[in-house]
Formats: sequence, structure tokens, C-alpha cells
Amino acid sequence: MAKPGSSKIPPPKGTRDLYPEDVLRQRYITEAWRRVSIRHGFDEIAGPTFEMLELYKKKSGEGIVSELFSFRRAGGDDDYALRPEFTPTLARMYAEKANSLPNPCKWFTAGPYFRAEKPQRGRLREFMQWNCDVMGGEAVQSDTDAFSVLLELSNELGLSSGDIRLRLNNKQLLISLLDYSGVISSKIDDAIALIDRRSKLSTAEFREQASSLKLDITRFDERANFVESYVRGTTADLLNAQEPNAKSHGTLQGVHVANLAYVHNEAAKRQLTNYVDIDASIARGLAYYTGTVFELIADGERAVAGGGRYDNLIELFGGPPTPAVGFGMGDVVLGLLLEDKGLMPEGPELADAVSQKPASVRPEAFVIANEAGEPHIEPLLAELRRGKEREGFDGKPWDSARYEVEPMHARRSYKSTKNIGKLLGDARRQHAKFAVIIESDEAAKVENLDTREELGVFALDKVGAVLAERL
Repeated sequence: MAKPGSSKIPPPKGTRDLYPEDVLRQRYITEAWRRVSIRHGFDEIAGPTFEMLELYKKKSGEGIVSELFSFRRAGGDDDYALRPEFTPTLARMYAEKANSLPNPCKWFTAGPYFRAEKPQRGRLREFMQWNCDVMGGEAVQSDTDAFSVLLELSNELGLSSGDIRLRLNNKQLLISLLDYSGVISSKIDDAIALIDRRSKLSTAEFREQASSLKLDITRFDERANFVESYVRGTTADLLNAQEPNAKSHGTLQGVHVANLAYVHNEAAKRQLTNYVDIDASIARGLAYYTGTVFELIADGERAVAGGGRYDNLIELFGGPPTPAVGFGMGDVVLGLLLEDKGLMPEGPELADAVSQKPASVRPEAFVIANEAGEPHIEPLLAELRRGKEREGFDGKPWDSARYEVEPMHARRSYKSTKNIGKLLGDARRQHAKFAVIIESDEAAKVENLDTREELGVFALDKVGAVLAERL
């Protein structure tokens, strides 16, 4: 507080004054968000920093009001709120133009958000947040598209699998586990909230609260461990497993565990599973999640980002029934993590890092395949988007000498057709520079879409280098 008689007015609690060096540090993070999003085929959108208060009540109920900065203009009748998150805005925007948008529709945004909560380390009242969402599409692929961006950002910023972990679960599977473990349906939401804050409670506190909900935590943990082993492929097929009472609880034999296994398998195609842990206790605590949920955790405890599948929300805002998945990441916790790990550039290195070349908004590669080449689309996309580090490189992640082949903006077609001509038409409509047509397990043809010149057929592991020479 300012001293009596002083003319100085302090900044509002939970906000930051960003001086030139601070702005550059924040820009280092936000530019990395933008580069990685674009390379993964997400289009940038933006929305207002305040919305009608009713928008947030519609999603979260009347109780949300105490968590918001809300206001009414002097002399006005409408109630507004500074946005605490982007998902309601995104749902409103998508619902407005749903019939004219591509399927799937992949959007990202980054900007300021506001929450009326007690400030603490890593949590402020005003902060920058990055959001990536996939509306429509095939669920397993869309789920993996969403968290792939998170993991590729981690790689971009120099965070290793020892620094961060992606904890993956399925919300419906968690409900099934709680049901199996003795929780009655009317107490499921309370049990999810308890599981969500388990790491913040002492063992005694947790067990006492679990007991009051009739939650048999030993039974829960045994089944959660079984699910993790199954998804990682270290047990027999679930339908044939000799797991205690498996046949008495059919939901655990069905779609929820299978879905989690499919998502994990899709992550393996993209060489991401070294970052992924299956954790059947991840809840995220938000009622609107309907399937896959995930958190990016640093040092075993700090949540850096989180998200999941929300298949009912767009319909709530007047749009057609639309499956969707997305996540949010704030700049405050990420910035502290990078500083703690010595991965935030300083001085001239910071200026150089912020000045590095941005991602090409125009797709540099569009990957399609005949039937034989279809299984190689996602692995090749992952390789092109990640780039190729120089052998033996041990510098900082922002070092200009890091890459032998620079990461590039690569997309694919989601159309069901196998007609190569139609798929090339899709590539041209998205203004791609080059088409990569995978023709076998070993080779792909590369075509310049501007000149329609065929550059030749190349081994799959050489495609990135071939494109890099021509970009």
C-alpha cells in the first residue's frame, strides 16, 4: 500500500509491470507458442477480452461469478466479465459459423486472461494464456493432435522427459473406477474433486475424506494400476485378462480403456510416449470434460498445462453436436519453470532468441499417401514439424546452430478419399508449397505445388532435407 500522503499508486494485486527485459522474456514464450501451433496446422483466432457475464454462467453456473472480475457500465443494463478462460468464447465463435468451417477445425489463440483469485507463486490475477483446440474430426487423432503440440513445445524450449511428463487419462474411465470402488452415483462428482486434489492432501486427510465417500482407495489403486499396465501393453488383452472380477464390471472391459489405449498408441506413432504416463486418477475437476483428459506436469508436481475432451459444450452454446478437445497453458508457471531449469535466455541471447525466424503461416509441406503409405503419415508429419537436430548438439535450445533440418509447417488431409488427385486439390486449397506423397513403406514423391514440378522420389528419412534445400 502507498504511504499516507504519498502520490504513488501501486499496481493492482496479482498483476505485473513488465519492463523491456520482462516483455522480451514473455515474448520468447508467446512466440514459441505461435511457432509450434502453426507448424502443427492450427489457425490463429482471437476474441474479445470481456464477454457477457451470462456466457460464463451458462457454462459453469452462478457460482462462477465470485471467481470473475465482473462489471456493469455506468448507466448500462448489461453485465460483463473479463475473460477467465477462452473455451466459452471459442464455443460461441464456432457455433456461429459451424456449417462453413472445415472438419476438423484446428484453432489456437494467445492473449491476456483474468481471474479474481488469491495471488501466489505461479498464479496471478492477470496472465497470458495459450489455447489450442480441435473441433470435429476423429476422436483419437484429435486428442493426440492436441497434446502433441504441448509436448513439441516442451522439446522446442529444451525441456526433457525428465523435466516434464504428460499424465493421460479418460474421464469416463475414472467414473467407472470410482463406481467399481464403492462410490454411489450421487457422490461421483465429490469423489472426482477429491481425487483431483489428492496430491495436495496428507495421506491421513485423503483417506479420511475417501472413507466418508465410501471410496475403497485400495481397490481403486489396484484397478488403476491394472489399467496403466494394460494401456502400455504389459498385460494380456483386457477381454481375456485374468484380472479379479473383470467380468463383473463390464465398463472396464469396454470403450473407455480401449480409447485410452488407442490414444497411447497414436502417441507412439509420433514418438511421444517417452513423455507420457498413464494415470487413471487424473480428473481435471471440470464437469464438462467427457473423455480424454491430460495434464503437463513439471518436476512431478507443478501443473504447467491441462485440458481434455469436451464433446457437449459447443451444442450448449447453440452449435451443432460437435466433438472437441483442447488445452490451456499460462505463461507464469512456464516462465518460472524455464528460469528454474536455466532455459530462459538473458541479455543478447534473449534478444537473438526473440528475433529468430517465425513459423511460415503458409504450409511448407502437405503430406498425403496411397493406401500402402497411410501408416507413415503421422510419423513423417511429426518428423517434419520437429526438425532434425545436429548430431552431438549440446547448446541452448535457442542456438541458431541447433538444427540440421529446421522444423517446418506440415499438414495433412483429413478427407476419407484415397484419390490422390482430390488430396492434391486439398493441398492446393490450403496453399501448401510442396506435396509429399507417400507411396510405400520406404519412399515418397515430392511435388512443387506452385510450379507443378515433380522433384523426384526420395527415401522417407530424406524428405525433410529435400524440402529444406528448396524452402
